[in-house]
Amino acid sequence: MTSSGSHQTIPNTSRKNGKYIFRYFCMIMLAVIATAIFLYNWIGFINRLGQDGMLRPGSQSLRGVGNIGMSVGIYFILYLTIGTWLHAFKIGVERKANILAAQVLTLITTAFFEIFVSCAVSGQFRYVFEFIKMYLIMFGIQAIICCLVCVPMIDIYRRAFPPLRIIEIYGEYTNNLVSKINAVEYKYNVVDRISCHEDEAVIRERIRAYDAVLLNDLPAHEENRGLKICFEAHKRVYFVPKIADILVKNSEELNLIDAPLFFNRNNGIGPIQRFVKRAFDIFLSLFTLIVFSPAFIIVSVAIHLEDGGPVFFKQERVTIGGKRFMILKFRSMIVDAEKDGRPHPAGEKDDRITKVGRLIRACRVDELPQLINILKGDMSIVGPRPERWEHVEKYSEDIPEFNFRHSVKGGLTGYAQVYGKYNTTALDKLKLDLLYITNFSILLDLQIIFETVKILVQKESTEGFTEDKQAEMHDSVKNG
Repeated sequence: MTSSGSHQTIPNTSRKNGKYIFRYFCMIMLAVIATAIFLYNWIGFINRLGQDGMLRPGSQSLRGVGNIGMSVGIYFILYLTIGTWLHAFKIGVERKANILAAQVLTLITTAFFEIFVSCAVSGQFRYVFEFIKMYLIMFGIQAIICCLVCVPMIDIYRRAFPPLRIIEIYGEYTNNLVSKINAVEYKYNVVDRISCHEDEAVIRERIRAYDAVLLNDLPAHEENRGLKICFEAHKRVYFVPKIADILVKNSEELNLIDAPLFFNRNNGIGPIQRFVKRAFDIFLSLFTLIVFSPAFIIVSVAIHLEDGGPVFFKQERVTIGGKRFMILKFRSMIVDAEKDGRPHPAGEKDDRITKVGRLIRACRVDELPQLINILKGDMSIVGPRPERWEHVEKYSEDIPEFNFRHSVKGGLTGYAQVYGKYNTTALDKLKLDLLYITNFSILLDLQIIFETVKILVQKESTEGFTEDKQAEMHDSVKNG
């Protein structure tokens, strides 16, 4: 890009404002529907208890209506807060399946908290089982109605706001970023491209006809120039962050001198955070093991009955500080699936996977034994997925920063598992994991756990390696 004169343009905000208004309207409408069903159930609950006098004129009714009003207000706020946190109102932003799953999670989480709120507001903890029964029935009704309402909301949004028309500015590097973005067909459509080496005046003129600009893996100086052009032209811009961009993303601002100054603490997770995270890991893994103990027994018996082989599969993985440990899984492949001693990533159609293995992989049950690893302290509930030592060596040769992932314990789930896929590239996995590490908080851990539940229904999150990619990884380790 070569410099040229300044060309100021006025941003078109009508489309953006229309999206926000529609999304806000949908959020309020869903909240009103959920709260109305909640109110209907509360009134029915009062009538069943023979306390309908609370709804008639008189001094008793003031207290009763006050309690109901307080419960309704709390429910409305809880639903909006939890739903916003779980992205349940991201109409037009998230995939349809994600929004529906988020709605279900929001409703059941709100119902869980409301059980305790109702006991506290009414002062009648003896009715706790009545509340549980009432809210379970209410949750089922709410989930059906809210999901049925969400579907046309999403369809209307997509018709009213067609995909953004995007122009790609590319450099020397080739990748499949455009095809990935175009796969989100309801939101993006990359329709044109131009080289970053074109004259700047030509680039400015070309981008005017599009809604947004994609800077596709440009060298740092070209990317900086592209960002400035888009800023000046008031154009929405998308770009893939470099590792350094992620590391400084949460820099703090200092106003000590007459020049901007940012700084990064780079302290990692503090001792108090580590203690809370460890306590949370122990509690949640114990609770989950108890709840899923019947499934644990059934799967163990099924695996052994199919071929008489061992129930568990052990494999060396790498966790915090480069420490190696043996990860546990339910065995989903034939015995000695890697008898040559080399890693063979699972392909999309892998004949080494057993019948029981296909079922437990589809349900994600094969990972359950890792709760034992978490109790032992080898892993955490949330963190970068621990890789095989051979893969760590290979990836670190190409990407020295890959070892940055080992500044925290490996996790049962993580940022890369929620927002990536099984066959996401090592560099992209690293970037996703660094986003988690640099933004760590217990609330983020909780959010990732909820997001993990949402993606359990998505096939794409468990896509295996293609045969070509499988062979490539096997050969790279073999020859490395």
